Amino acid sequence: MPVRLGLTHWGPFEAVVEDGRVTQTRPWPGSGANPRMIGAIAEALYSPLRIDRPMVRKGWLKHRNGKDRGRDDFVAIGWDEAVRLVAGEQRRVRAEAGDAAIFGGSYGWSSAGRYHHARTQMRRFLAAAGGFTDQAGNYSWGAAQFILPHVLGDHGAVSAAATSWQSIAANCDLFVAFGGLNPKNWHVTSGGGGSYDLPDWTRKARARGVRFVNISPLADDMPDWLDAGQISPRPNTDTAIMLGLAHRLLETGRADLAFLERYCTGWPAFRDYLSGTADGVVKSTVWAAGIADIPAGQLDSLADRMAAGRTMLTATWSLQRADHGEQPYWALIALAAMLGQVGLPGGGFGFGYGSMSGVGQVRRAGIMPSMPMLPNPAQSVIPVARITDMLLAPGAEIDFDGKRLRYPETRLIQWAGGNPFHHHQDLARLERAWTLPETVIVHDSWWTPVAKRADIVLPATTTLERNDIGGTSRDPVIFAMARVVAPVGQARNDADALADIAEALGCRDAYTEGRDEAGWLDHLFDDMAARAARAGITPPDRERFWRDGFWRVPPTETEEVMLEDFRRDPEGRPLATPSGRIELFSERIAGFGYDDCPAHPTWLEPAEWLGRAAEDELHLLSHQPRYRLHSQLGQTEAGNSEQIDGREPALVSPADASRRGIRDGDAVRLWNARGACHAAARISPGLRDGVVILPTGSWFETDEAGTTDLHGNPNILTRDAGTSRLAQGPSAQTALVRMERLKS
Repeated sequence: MPVRLGLTHWGPFEAVVEDGRVTQTRPWPGSGANPRMIGAIAEALYSPLRIDRPMVRKGWLKHRNGKDRGRDDFVAIGWDEAVRLVAGEQRRVRAEAGDAAIFGGSYGWSSAGRYHHARTQMRRFLAAAGGFTDQAGNYSWGAAQFILPHVLGDHGAVSAAATSWQSIAANCDLFVAFGGLNPKNWHVTSGGGGSYDLPDWTRKARARGVRFVNISPLADDMPDWLDAGQISPRPNTDTAIMLGLAHRLLETGRADLAFLERYCTGWPAFRDYLSGTADGVVKSTVWAAGIADIPAGQLDSLADRMAAGRTMLTATWSLQRADHGEQPYWALIALAAMLGQVGLPGGGFGFGYGSMSGVGQVRRAGIMPSMPMLPNPAQSVIPVARITDMLLAPGAEIDFDGKRLRYPETRLIQWAGGNPFHHHQDLARLERAWTLPETVIVHDSWWTPVAKRADIVLPATTTLERNDIGGTSRDPVIFAMARVVAPVGQARNDADALADIAEALGCRDAYTEGRDEAGWLDHLFDDMAARAARAGITPPDRERFWRDGFWRVPPTETEEVMLEDFRRDPEGRPLATPSGRIELFSERIAGFGYDDCPAHPTWLEPAEWLGRAAEDELHLLSHQPRYRLHSQLGQTEAGNSEQIDGREPALVSPADASRRGIRDGDAVRLWNARGACHAAARISPGLRDGVVILPTGSWFETDEAGTTDLHGNPNILTRDAGTSRLAQGPSAQTALVRMERLKS
């Protein structure tokens, strides 16, 4: 039986093929990939939910509007007709309303391959066709992406750089994790990787004597083998805790003033804020403990331990997906600066160690190839999480990172790679807005919630049905992703489908640059080989790469320390900030005049939180499911294996469950003014009272009234508002809900 190598964001796999059909998928030996997730790939490939031919919505054919979108039937059409319809709509909308009236909706963890990356292909096509309205930022770390350039000069600290686990294991004394280090998140990494070995590295660190502290409402956010200390604050109070710790360093004389003087700017203003000189409020540990509802002694002890040895501070991505989400990241950097260990082995700060595998691996920067982008002639863009606002309020203006943006009128959406009815907030509001554009075109492999809410659906191949090159700069292995089986039905690659649409619009050459799949893969390989050669690494020849199925890039270094070069030579290797240093006070942000994002790290009360909750309200947090990548694999048995009777498990503390007469496994209803969903109670002794946690990614399906999600999608409950006027990032982690036992 032929066995072929493939790659997903949750790891490399071997596919067993019999009579032209995949019969089994299993982890690539030695990779550490999760067998349950890898094993679900074959099931997904042949799922009854596969879209096997182009489809068009009946009502749209009659009326060319969004009425009944999501509730209407579809009819099959041929590819020639599909290309004609899509090109015709593109041409019509551009002529009637301008290029910015077309929204390039492509967001999500689509292909792990670099060529068949849906968002890249969609943006190239729409740019070649004349332009479009694009999206800036992301849902994963949207607030960080726009605050970090003001503080550190770029967003590399969240997007690329991280002190390696090798350095941490060898040099760190205390690892303080705001948001924890949950091992279930280590099954995935963007682009996929050849090695999922964070459990091994954390065990090595603990065996050497590194002590871990988990600052999270959920004790299970830290693996048992780390024997971590636990601090369980109210959600959304991490900034206050960091400020309290910083004040403790200041008042005990343990702040590294020499580091602050040489490597930072704005220390006096931040010091005055901590001491209360600026506003009359001393940001002491007692003050912080009152906000977070934890003992002040826990913070005093932690601050003293942090100053006594080499300390690594980290925050998960989830912390900045909240109201004022810019502040905890800025405050963490300020706290690390006060300790004076930024740029030292095993110390300083980092983001995302608990959010994704690969963070903390030694990078292979500059080797991994990527598809080039094309300039967008329309020069129209919105923050990624403001799509509903754009649809509901064309012409409205918003502040965004020092600029003033105007929402365009959206007449057409073309979407590939991603599911907004998973990752966006306040889904009932999005559902209403989604009916307003005249035409919605979706490329998808399965009948996902967004495909069901389209007018024209183009069937897309999966990673097993096409050739590609995959990998990530956070892992040394680059994969030759040869096609495993023929496409199901009439499914086609997005790139091929878009090339035909571009042909009909007269822009094929601009989009393809004269290359087909084989031509682009040769081009990407040659680019990769040239990058490697410039780095002093000898690549394999192209034929051997495809024959072997992978290339393990030789290491150029054994560990990485973030900002090490800056620490060694701050004058010769300055940061790209106005001062060239870490900005604890930003004159540029001060000039924006945003009251929701002041010019230094600041505690700002969240819009919804336990400090102002009614007695029966709970703070809703949403986290990554154990056996899905968000909503991916949601059509498989393995992906939904933690559900109970088709409902997501809602973690609730024993006391909160008892007060509501809820037993483990009971069907429950969660609701607020935005909507409601059904879930299944899972009593969690390690969860702080007043908090409920619901995984993301169940496929959005409502009752007949359209007001209640039936499977436990938390985003029918979450708040659709920007983190601040600076970043306009998603604030999904700031939401209060009520919960009751579901009556049968």
